[in-house]
Amino acid sequence: MAAKAPHPIAPHPIAGNLRRMANEAAELPGIRLVAEPVYRRRFVRERQGNTYLGVYPSFEAAMAAAPQVLPNTYDTAAAGELYRSRLHQLTVSDYPVLHWMSRLLAAGQRRVFDLGGHIGVSYYALRRYLDYPPDLHWLVHDVPSVVDAGRQWARDHDQWRQLAFSTEVAHADGRDILIASGALQYLDYSLPELLSRLARAPAHVVVNLTPMHPELSYFTLQNLGTAICPYRVSAVPQFLEEMSALDYTVVDRWESFERHLRLPFAPRYSIDRYHGFYLKQKGR
Repeated sequence: MAAKAPHPIAPHPIAGNLRRMANEAAELPGIRLVAEPVYRRRFVRERQGNTYLGVYPSFEAAMAAAPQVLPNTYDTAAAGELYRSRLHQLTVSDYPVLHWMSRLLAAGQRRVFDLGGHIGVSYYALRRYLDYPPDLHWLVHDVPSVVDAGRQWARDHDQWRQLAFSTEVAHADGRDILIASGALQYLDYSLPELLSRLARAPAHVVVNLTPMHPELSYFTLQNLGTAICPYRVSAVPQFLEEMSALDYTVVDRWESFERHLRLPFAPRYSIDRYHGFYLKQKGR
C-alpha cells in the first residue's frame, strides 16, 4: 500500500537556550541550595507544560509526591483538547510509524489497537498519507474523558466510520497491531505487563515517542500544564529483554531527537532522545 505524498511541515523552532543555561548554572555546588527550592516553586506554577521534577522508583511513589495544585490524572476534560494540531500533520518521528503501518496494512493486517491514542490522533494523521483499506477497524484506548472527546470529534470528522473507542485495555486481545505513540510513559503498567495478560497478544507492536534511558528505569513527575502526573522512563535493555521473553523480536528501531527530557538536579537521569520500535512476535 503506497503512502500518499506528504504535505510540507514547518520546521520546529529552536527555543529555550537561555532557560537551559540558567538551569545548568543552578546545578553548580552552592547555587543549587538556593536554586532547587526556586525550581520547585516554578514547577508547581508552570502552565505551559513539559517540565519535570524528581526521581521515583514507582508510579505509586511519584503519585504520592505529586503537588496537589493541579489534577494528578490525565482523565480531565482539558486533556481531551490537547494535540489537535497533530491531527493534521506528521512530525519527523512519525515517519517510521507511517512506513511500518503502510507495510502492515498492505500485508493484510486490519485490526488496530491504539494504546493511549487520545482522540484518534494517529488515525487521522496517518490517514492523510495512507489509503486505509475499507475493512480497517481502528480501536483507540484512553481514559474516559478523552474517549468522550474522541467520540464527539469522530461524529463530525470520521465519515469513514472506521474509528472506535474503548476505556478497556483488555480489548487489545486478539488485535493484529498494537500502536503506542507518546503514550507508554503515562501508564501505571508497562507494555510487557499488558501483553503478558492477554490471551492472544497482537503479533505486531509499533512503539513511538517513548522516553527511554540507556540504563535506568524510573518515574518522574511531568507538569502538563493541565495536570501533574507520574511519567515513566524505561531502560532500553530492560524493555527489550521483557519483550523478548514474550517472543517479540525487534524488526526496526529509531531514535527521535525532537524530544528530550532534562531533569533539573538529577543529570544522570536526563535523556537527549526518545525511542521507537517495531516488534513482531515470533511465528506469527
